[in-house]
Amino acid sequence: MNKYITTIFVLIATFATSFGQQLLTKQMAVDLALENNYGIKIAKNNVEISKNNAEIFNSGFLPRISANAGATYNNNNSEFTTQSNVSSEINNAESKLYNASISANYTLFDGFGRSYNYKKLKENYNLTELETKTIIENSLLQIFTVYFEVARLTENNSNLKQSLAISKQRLERSKIAFEYGQNTKLQVLNAEVDVNNDSIRVITSERQLSNSKRDLNLFLGRNVSSPFLVETAVDFKFLFNYTTLLKKAKIQNTNLQKAQKNIEISAFDLKINESDLLPTLSLSSSYGINKYDNDATFNYANQLSKGLNAGLNLSWNIFDGGTTKTRIQNSKIILDNVEIQKEQLENELERTLANSLELYNNALFVLKSEEKNVETNIRNFQRTEEQFKLGQITSIEFRQAQINLLNAQSNVNEAKYDAKNAELKLLQLTGDLLTIEF
Repeated sequence: MNKYITTIFVLIATFATSFGQQLLTKQMAVDLALENNYGIKIAKNNVEISKNNAEIFNSGFLPRISANAGATYNNNNSEFTTQSNVSSEINNAESKLYNASISANYTLFDGFGRSYNYKKLKENYNLTELETKTIIENSLLQIFTVYFEVARLTENNSNLKQSLAISKQRLERSKIAFEYGQNTKLQVLNAEVDVNNDSIRVITSERQLSNSKRDLNLFLGRNVSSPFLVETAVDFKFLFNYTTLLKKAKIQNTNLQKAQKNIEISAFDLKINESDLLPTLSLSSSYGINKYDNDATFNYANQLSKGLNAGLNLSWNIFDGGTTKTRIQNSKIILDNVEIQKEQLENELERTLANSLELYNNALFVLKSEEKNVETNIRNFQRTEEQFKLGQITSIEFRQAQINLLNAQSNVNEAKYDAKNAELKLLQLTGDLLTIEF
């Protein structure tokens, strides 16, 4: 009866500790991370910069139009001497100049370099989106690693508290038995040592749990001291087949998609450099007005001129000492390199996928085995406890059964979350991590 009363007190204490704390579900953690995670927010800002760079206003397709206006004021004193030595002077002679103009310049043809550069900017924008997707995927994996660590420590902490309650119950029983002369002082001392050791384990576990919660709050971009509880239930929804995984990964894997974008960007770089071999044709036009209020030294008191100017300009860099040729050759080599890198990524993906699938299957096997171990250890502990109460086994044997059960519970928790992390890694490799519901 005392055992059940102690267990009830542990549950009441646990409930009191958790009362008022928010349950942070896995989906809530994902939503908070997408909204508040610092790395993700910076990555999204980089996408906006890349999007701005890919606009038509940064392409060179639009003309350049400029306007100018000005005014000049002069006040001069002048002296004049004729050939017949007659002198005269004009003082405080004022003159004014007003001018205004508007001009436009437009490149009609630049060897298609402008067109290729605009397409390159679009692909850079797509590449930035993929890089952001990679950051989000890696951030979610990191967040779930910490989330499941909090869950593991939460369950372990609960098991440690229950074990501490059992040790305290055993200590009380030993004290009562010693008072009635049914055991020795040594058994009481052993029970006290076990209570102290279990208390230390509980304190250590609570510290680790608090640290992990602060880590998770930091990743979620909120106050690190925010209290919360986590879900400890884990389900495995997917049955993976290597052939299906590989087929999907070659299409959806983010790193492969980025490699393909780098190939396309390098191809545009090559075309941009090749466009320098072609001529450039540009159009320029301007309209201007100039008004002069002349001083007394001029024959005309006022002058007004206005007019339209337009012209075409053709330029062709026939030979630049081989600079353009060198850039073209290097662009071809760079394009070849990024194609090789993609091929390497494909081979590495096959290897990583095979290793990850094997790790996942092994983790599931270990989990099932550890679950069986827990069931076995529970039955063993129950029988050992009954024998201990009847005095048929020593306290050392009872303690060993208690430790075996605690270790089995800890092992099954670790195996459960290891398997879940392995599952998430597979989903990342196939590009499905951001599409599933948690």
